[in-house]
Amino acid sequence: MSKIAIIGATGNVGSRLLEEALRRGHTVTAIARHASALEKREGVRAEDVDVLDADALASSLAGHDAVFSATRFATVPESAIVEPMRRVGVRRLLVVGGAGSLYAAPGQRVLDLPGFPDAYKPEATAGAAFLDALRRERDVDWTFVSPSAEFVPGPRTQKFRLGVDELLVDSTGRSWISFDDYAIAFFDEFERGAHIRQRITVGY
Repeated sequence: MSKIAIIGATGNVGSRLLEEALRRGHTVTAIARHASALEKREGVRAEDVDVLDADALASSLAGHDAVFSATRFATVPESAIVEPMRRVGVRRLLVVGGAGSLYAAPGQRVLDLPGFPDAYKPEATAGAAFLDALRRERDVDWTFVSPSAEFVPGPRTQKFRLGVDELLVDSTGRSWISFDDYAIAFFDEFERGAHIRQRITVGY
């Protein structure tokens, strides 16, 4: 089993990744600004860290097999995660991505579609920039896991599809995935390592 650092472990997605890690027998360092508020549990060490404090983050990441990033792209650039990883020699990184940089049609990203909500555009644009920066990395074995357009609470069905760069849409025309099924797909990718230095997406 692996020793995993989850940055953003108290959020909607990070908390599901934490649960899935424990379900599969991994040990976790839960990293967030207020991680100490988490319930004390066997297999989890909580550390209060400002992710933009490179020294503090590097100290927390040292000795781990992998880092999972579930942060907001608009406030945390790629370098804020990768530079501390590089400093302490951790190579494996999985990122909770966004749907905005997926393609809805050839050459047309979701975030560039007419009607894409202005309120979401800064985060989506920053997510696309984060992915572009990862694609230039040579020292990190990264995977960027994009959810579908709707990323919401819902069932843990254990049934979903994987894609690469195109937005997944179900038979009703809906593009969506639950947090819990996303966490399953995320861990499947971590454990199999099938898409190193690639972006993948998950949807029904």
